[in-house]
Amino acid sequence: MALFTNILIGIVAALHAWFLVLEMFLWDKPAGRRVFRLTPEFSAASKTLAANQGLYNGFLVAGLVWGLASDDFHVKIFFLACVIAAGVFGAWTIHRKVFFVQALPAIVALILLHLP
Repeated sequence: MALFTNILIGIVAALHAWFLVLEMFLWDKPAGRRVFRLTPEFSAASKTLAANQGLYNGFLVAGLVWGLASDDFHVKIFFLACVIAAGVFGAWTIHRKVFFVQALPAIVALILLHLP
């Protein structure tokens, strides 16, 4: 079970690494605009804000990788909880799809982390 849990945590980290790339580097490019359904004008005007958001996703990735590399139970819990909080807030403020893409995988990983 521990191996499967760590794989899922790795998937959560990979998702957030992808969010970092989308928000920091592709936000105002066709791929980023397509994913987030943005107009060229809006993506250009909000590029700096998106890059800041992407940086925070990078911190989540760093924390999850730290938890995996050190196999520290508490570090994994903390950063999974941060991902869940961000996903719930995103679902509440942006679109409920954010819950399923961001929070739900972290919730499953957090539950599995507590199973024997």
